[in-house]
Amino acid sequence: MAVGDKLSHSQAGFFGEAGELGGSHPLFNEICTALYEREVISLAHSNIKNLSLLKRRMGGLPYHVKAIARYMINNSSSNNPSPLKTDTHNGSWYAKQSAKCPGINHLDDVEKREQWYRKNARYGLVVPVLILNMEGSHIELDSIDMVNQDNTQLHLNKNGWFANSGECIHSTTLRDDFEASAALSVQNKILLRPSKAIMTAACSGHAWSYKSKRTPRALSLREMRLSTQINWKNFTLLSR
Repeated sequence: MAVGDKLSHSQAGFFGEAGELGGSHPLFNEICTALYEREVISLAHSNIKNLSLLKRRMGGLPYHVKAIARYMINNSSSNNPSPLKTDTHNGSWYAKQSAKCPGINHLDDVEKREQWYRKNARYGLVVPVLILNMEGSHIELDSIDMVNQDNTQLHLNKNGWFANSGECIHSTTLRDDFEASAALSVQNKILLRPSKAIMTAACSGHAWSYKSKRTPRALSLREMRLSTQINWKNFTLLSR
């Protein structure tokens, strides 16, 4: 069988399972295609040098893409509906963008933020991180993968160690799939206390310059996956 035939067969298998768990929806394939194409392009332009890592990323694509697509299709009818709307053509979320970054308004909320994380910080919790750089600001989704013994500091999967107050203690070094130029432009990272406005902005990729709104950024597949794990009722860890 020719290489092209193998690729066609693989793609047919990828979309052929669309009938399971919500995949019968007419827009399911459109969302899958958008997510799949965006991630493949991202991987093609990444700096990943570890072949084993690249294989794992590629191998996990079907599972993650279909899981995200099912969630986006069933969002409005689920027991945990988000305030987000689905852009099926681009495989992304969208919502009305506020004039200013909502995270900026929470920078002085240090005591409430510290109390909230002391009470709610758990492994796997999806949290927002305010990124301030030369271009302006945006909010990224990340997840907790470690909490220290006295529950005063936590480690995020991508962005490193933070105090419960929101201060970045030690930012992680660059991974193969993150651009050095982008990382060098970061001036500050601040862990925010989640709210509806903040999490909506993060999921929608909203971004701001220091004077006005900017074009929303496209979320990575990882952030899209995290957007499906948010507890929109109170932003604590979803019960399994």
